[in-house]
Amino acid sequence: MVKTLRPIYEEYKQLGIDQQIDYAKFYLYSIITHSTAIEGSTVTEVENRLLFDEGIGAQKPLVEQMMNLDLKAAYEQGLVYAKQHTDYSVNLLCGLSALVMKNTGSEYSAMAGNFSAAKGELRLLNVSAGIGGKSYLSYQKVPSCTEAFCRWLNEERKHIDPKEIEKVYDLSFEAHYRLVEIHPWADGNGRMSRLVMNMIQYEFGIVPSIVKKEKRKQYITSLEQSEDEERSDKFKAFMLNHHCDNLTKQIAEYKKSMEDEPATSSQKSSQKSSQKIIELIKSNAGITTQQMADHLGLSRRAVAKAIAKLQAESLIRRIGPDKGGHWEVIKNKIDRHQRRI
Repeated sequence: MVKTLRPIYEEYKQLGIDQQIDYAKFYLYSIITHSTAIEGSTVTEVENRLLFDEGIGAQKPLVEQMMNLDLKAAYEQGLVYAKQHTDYSVNLLCGLSALVMKNTGSEYSAMAGNFSAAKGELRLLNVSAGIGGKSYLSYQKVPSCTEAFCRWLNEERKHIDPKEIEKVYDLSFEAHYRLVEIHPWADGNGRMSRLVMNMIQYEFGIVPSIVKKEKRKQYITSLEQSEDEERSDKFKAFMLNHHCDNLTKQIAEYKKSMEDEPATSSQKSSQKSSQKIIELIKSNAGITTQQMADHLGLSRRAVAKAIAKLQAESLIRRIGPDKGGHWEVIKNKIDRHQRRI
């Protein structure tokens, strides 16, 4: 059964969840983390925050960390295109694919010629999904079909009403499905399809959907079922239901966070460290993570995690770049935080 999106979406917007400080930043980090996790990355969301904001690498394979950094760069460029309402083209998509695969893409030598996934070049060989799995479009048809996809998407974007959020989501899910069906590249098609889906959602100002790694099996199954039936219905139904579930969960978490519940001893210890960090920032807005660590007798990683949590809770924010910028305490949030300590 397909869930009804609008009442859930309207409650989400009325609560102002998407208006929280650093919401856009951390929501994007979540999108990236789950998108790469579907492709096998084990880097967590907290580890990505440290990697992206502090340059602190996780104790995970380098290729996985590079996969996340590359996808972040692709999303940053993709969101520029979305905000500018840039038309889609084969060159634009290949440019984004080059960012997605920059440090993990391979060079291929095929009968039709050599090509590079790291450069975002369209595939010159035929591909299939898994052993004995679905065979995708012949590589000879990829350029013309990708161009036709761009023409279709550009035309649909011209006529859609941004206020009809259900239709915007439907278009974004349909675009995802169609791009996967073409499978323009030798690698990175899943990440690219989810990126294009999110670009459409960002362009029209709706809450972007996240395909959670916990739903990887159902996500792939819905794609396979739709491909077998040559209809996108089952895939789009899964995506809509999954998005409704994600929004419902965020609403529940937000409401719970607004309650003043007694903290456990472990939580109190963490909160005390957080309060000390807030006090250090109040006394020296330009203080560095390492200086905080030295003052508190903690590791730089522990302080960075505490800072990431404070930012996620909208208690502090970073103004300017990592070098030359400064911290700012969000005063209207602090009183409630201090009451919990």
